[in-house]
Amino acid sequence: MYPGQQPGPYGQQPPAGPYGQQPSAGPYGPYGQQPQYQQPYPPGQQPQYQQPYPPHQPYPQQQYQPQQPYPPQQHAQPHAPSHDQEAGEGRMRLDPNLTPAQRELAQKIQEKSKPMAYGMVLGLPLTFGGVHYGITQKPLGFAAALVGLGLLTFGVYSLLQMQGLKRQLRLITADAWRSPAAHLPGARKAATQAAYLTGLLVLLSLAATGYLLYRGAAWGAYGNSFGFGALMTAAALPFGMALAAATTIPQLLQVIPAGAKVGRSLYSILFVLATTVTGEGIKGHAVGPAVGGGAAVLVCWGAMTLLGKAAKRMRGERV
Repeated sequence: MYPGQQPGPYGQQPPAGPYGQQPSAGPYGPYGQQPQYQQPYPPGQQPQYQQPYPPHQPYPQQQYQPQQPYPPQQHAQPHAPSHDQEAGEGRMRLDPNLTPAQRELAQKIQEKSKPMAYGMVLGLPLTFGGVHYGITQKPLGFAAALVGLGLLTFGVYSLLQMQGLKRQLRLITADAWRSPAAHLPGARKAATQAAYLTGLLVLLSLAATGYLLYRGAAWGAYGNSFGFGALMTAAALPFGMALAAATTIPQLLQVIPAGAKVGRSLYSILFVLATTVTGEGIKGHAVGPAVGGGAAVLVCWGAMTLLGKAAKRMRGERV
């Protein structure tokens, strides 16, 4: 027995436990009986300890795949031109910044422009030339005039369809609506300036129509059925431009930028015609056509420049 050791289980009681409980002797351990602890499991059943986590398993090896970058935002691109278009079928190249809906309407307008052009270009000379031939030569010209009238009607019908498609296109085009900068003095001033320039375009177009009709007498167009038909066809172009320009003036007064763009496009047609007249005047040593055509070229060029700047000011952009 070691110093300080209490007597063992042979006839002597062990000291009380640390909590004042006297253990009784039993077959288990040196103190006789195992202490009565509350067991969470029924007697006779060995507890099965549940593992809160499954045994560690290595992760399956995966091949590293680098993250693909997001594709750049692309606008609707024009369709690849076919062989016929490359051969010069007369299709206008569309703006690559158009949305799919705008592109679809623009393509429909292009499709309608072909029958409209055929109806106008063939119908006008046949109608006026046939009437002239029927009056001056033989009644057979009236039959040609009826055919031309049918073609002209078809061209006008296609033109009306184009106008309807253009109205639909304006509904989804930002420039066809009143500018958000319409309250700014600079935008209103630019719209007023563009309206005056468009009014000048109407006058120039009507002047071009009158000039062609006047020059037709010198060209002998009124004595020839074919020449008369060709003259009426040529005079119809600036006259139609005058009507188109006159319809854009109310849009400009409402500070709608599309009106300035239309006027600029119409001025470009006059610019080409004036350039042709100037070239013929210089070639024929005619002072009047050369000076008048040169002045028209300068006016058209200046108007196109001012209308381009006016359209930007109407949008609220800096020039």
